[in-house]
Amino acid sequence: MTPASSSASTALPGCKRTSLRINPKTLRIPVSGSSCHINLLLSISNSKCLFKTNNLGLCSSRRFFTTKRSQDSLCVLSLFIEVRFHSTASYKMDIPSDGAISEPQLQSPNGSEKSQGSCLWASPNGGQKIEIGKHIFCNRAVNMKNIVAVGFDMDYTLAQYKPETFESLAYNGTVKKLVTNLGYPNELLDWSFDWTYMVRGLVLDKKRGNILKMDRHKYVKVAYHGFRLLSKDEKVATYGNTLLVDFKDNNPGKISEEKDYFRMYRDVRAAVDLCHRDGTLKQMVANDPKRYINEDNSIVPMLQMLRSSGFAVFLVTNSLWDYTNVVMNFLCGPQKVNGSSLLTLDWLQHFDVVITGSAKPKFFHDENRANLFAVDTDSGMLINTDNGSPMAQVGASSVEVPDQQIPDKGYKVFQGGNVGHLHKLLSVESSSQVLYVGDHIYGDILRSKKVLGWRTMLVVPELEKEVKLLWSLRDTRKHLILLRSERDQIEDQIHHLKWSLQCECMEANEMEKMSSKLELLEAQCERVRVTHQEAQKVFHEKFHIVWGQLMKTGYQNSRFAHQVERFACLYTSQVGNLALYSPSKYYRPSEDFMPHEFDLLSL
Repeated sequence: MTPASSSASTALPGCKRTSLRINPKTLRIPVSGSSCHINLLLSISNSKCLFKTNNLGLCSSRRFFTTKRSQDSLCVLSLFIEVRFHSTASYKMDIPSDGAISEPQLQSPNGSEKSQGSCLWASPNGGQKIEIGKHIFCNRAVNMKNIVAVGFDMDYTLAQYKPETFESLAYNGTVKKLVTNLGYPNELLDWSFDWTYMVRGLVLDKKRGNILKMDRHKYVKVAYHGFRLLSKDEKVATYGNTLLVDFKDNNPGKISEEKDYFRMYRDVRAAVDLCHRDGTLKQMVANDPKRYINEDNSIVPMLQMLRSSGFAVFLVTNSLWDYTNVVMNFLCGPQKVNGSSLLTLDWLQHFDVVITGSAKPKFFHDENRANLFAVDTDSGMLINTDNGSPMAQVGASSVEVPDQQIPDKGYKVFQGGNVGHLHKLLSVESSSQVLYVGDHIYGDILRSKKVLGWRTMLVVPELEKEVKLLWSLRDTRKHLILLRSERDQIEDQIHHLKWSLQCECMEANEMEKMSSKLELLEAQCERVRVTHQEAQKVFHEKFHIVWGQLMKTGYQNSRFAHQVERFACLYTSQVGNLALYSPSKYYRPSEDFMPHEFDLLSL
C-alpha cells in the first residue's frame, strides 16, 4: 500500500479493493498510560429476562413501557414490551488542544461516501489512536492468535436497528396484538410510545410492578413505580407491601383482576412473540430495510480482514433464512440507487458457515437434540443432513443437491442444530478457540461463556455515548470525588468533637467553644452533603434523565456492569470496531485494584 495525503486505494489480500480517503490529521487523545486512562477504565468496570426468579426478572434494554399523558400525571401500564433501545444520536467529545478528529470517508455498499470515525487497521493510517467511543475494552485476556473462528449474531449486532422507527413498529404491533388477541382495553391504541425512556440492565419486579436499577451487590438504588420515583422510605417499605400500577388501579374493571403484573408481563411477551411469528415486524423491515436498519460501511472490511487473516467466520442467528438474506444483503450486498437491496448471495462469500433459526440460547447446549438442516438458498427448502452432510431421502438412490450459487462447494447455510454441529462444520477442536460477538448478555454471552467456554465480545451501542461523556465530564467527576472526600473529613471531625464533649473533666468555657465549633461543622457538613448530592444528580442526568449512567449506580458498578464484567471477555460499542484493531492483537485487561490499593497505585 502506498500512503497518500489525500486519497489511497487499499486492499486486503484476496479481497476487493476499497476506495478510501485519508485525512493526514489524526486524533491523539492523551489517555493511554496516564492516570486519566486508568480512572476511565475503572469507571466503566437484552426480548428476554436475564435471570428469573418467582418475582424478579433482570431485563435487557428491549423492554419499554406504553405511556399516556393525562391531566394528573404520566401514567404507565405495566406492559414490558420486548423491544430494544439503542441510541443512534451523535455526540461531540471534547477534543484535546493537540489533536483533531480525522474522519476518512469509506464507500458504502450503495456507493455513497459515509463518515468513518477511525481508520481501518489495514489501511495506511490504521493502527493509530482510536477514537475513545470505538475502543474495545477487555475484562479477560484474549489472544487472537489462539482464536480459529470468529462468529457473529445478526440482529442488534451486525444489524443495528433504528429505535425511532423499528422500536415504534414493534410497539404498535404489540399493542394491537394485546387489544385484538388478548382482550386488553382499546385505550391502549391511543397511547404514545417513548423509546428513549427505558435502558438496558434494569430489573422488573413482576409481582409488584416496579422497575429497579440495582448495583453489583443487588441493592436497589433507583426504583420507579410507573413514572413515579419511589422515595428512600418507600423503597424500604415497598417489598413488604404490594403497590399498584397507575392504569390498573385508576381504571377498575378495565383489566381483569385475574391479570396480575406477572400475568400482564407474560401477555406482553406473548404479543411480542406473535409479532415475530406472523411477520408483522420482519415483513415491514424486509420491504424497506433502510428505514429500520443503520447502514454500516465498516462491516465488510472487518469481515474481509478476518477471513484474509485465516479465521473461519460464522453467523449464528435466530432469524430464518428469508429474513437473514434480506438483512445481510442490505448490510453487505449491492444496493439499488433508491437504497433498496438487490437480493444476491454475494454476501455469503464473507462467511464459512451460516446457522439460521438457531433457537439461542438452547443452541449452546450440546445435549440439545435439534436437527440440523441444510438450506437451499434459492428455494429456502430444508434438506436433511448428517452433521451437515446432505442425506438421501427415503426411496431415493442418491442425494439430490440443488444448484448452488455459492462460490464454495457444498452447503454453508443451515437451520437449527446445536453447537456440536457448528464445531464439526468449522473443525473446531477446543471451545476456547472461538470468539463470539453478540448483543444479548443472556442469549448470546452468558450461555456461550458459561456453558461452552467460548471467548465472548458484547456489543453495547450505548457505550459510545457513555465513554465520550465520561471523557468530557472528567473534571466534574474529579470535583465530585473531592466533595465526597471533604464530606468524609468533616464528618470525622464532628465524630471526634462529639466524643470529646463526653469527657466530664472538660472545663465549661472549653466545652462551650467545642459546642460552637461542632455546630459550625455540622452546618458545613450539611452544605457539602447537599452540594454533593445535587452535583451527583446533575452528573448522572447528563447520561440519562431518569436512570443515569448505564454502568454505574452512584459510586458502585451497576448490576448490568457486573454482568458485563463477569461474562464478556471483551465489550465495545459496535461490531465494526474490530476492524480498528490488529487481527493478531493480544487483548489484555487493566490491573484490578482493591480499595487499599486504589489511592496508592492508581496515580
